[in-house]
Amino acid sequence: MEQTSLNLVAIAVFAMTLSALLSPVLNISPFIPAATTFAILGLATVDSFSWGGKGLTLFLDLFTSSEQRQRIIHHEAGHFLAAYCLGIPVTGYALSAWETFKQGEKAGIGGVQFDFSLLSDEEKVSKNPLILERTFTVLMAGIAAENIMYETAEGGEEDKQNLREIMKILDIPYHLYPQKESWALLQAKNLLIRHQTTYQELVKMMEKRASVEDCHRLIQSSLIKN
Repeated sequence: MEQTSLNLVAIAVFAMTLSALLSPVLNISPFIPAATTFAILGLATVDSFSWGGKGLTLFLDLFTSSEQRQRIIHHEAGHFLAAYCLGIPVTGYALSAWETFKQGEKAGIGGVQFDFSLLSDEEKVSKNPLILERTFTVLMAGIAAENIMYETAEGGEEDKQNLREIMKILDIPYHLYPQKESWALLQAKNLLIRHQTTYQELVKMMEKRASVEDCHRLIQSSLIKN
């Protein structure tokens, strides 16, 4: 099961236990909370196995706070700006589960889509290790952005997982993972601090759901001026 579905199951079980204890006090029929709980469990199971957790993700997205949505935008803007500056093509972005769903992407709360096709060219990668370093920096830029803006990062687990998967495919020794991750995070943080004005302008553009092309033009113009 997807982690979100498992969380919902745990909440449902807790709610059923609590309602069973309170039913005699509140004079509520025990069949009502039991039926509700089993319905939730059934929906979570169907969603997990048939939809891969998308339905639940879309439902929970309705309750995402404005503060959390702002954090998501800042996170993704970090990815976007780093990708532009380091020459990694951005092919699209989404800032909510619904936007992700409408674009036909996998379940998630949003994200920037990159063209990492260069990584498949082993000859180019071996001759130019900077390709890897830049890719790692872009992947860690969302966490870096949150650290700069909010001092802590709530998102980024998927970014870390993608980074580790790439290192695994490239046969990078496991004991070097933390070092590579920390280095990429530092590089991303320095890049965003260096271009903080451009970053803030990009956040505003992404809030308006500007196209990738318009975001590119804004970054290019802003970098020239600043």
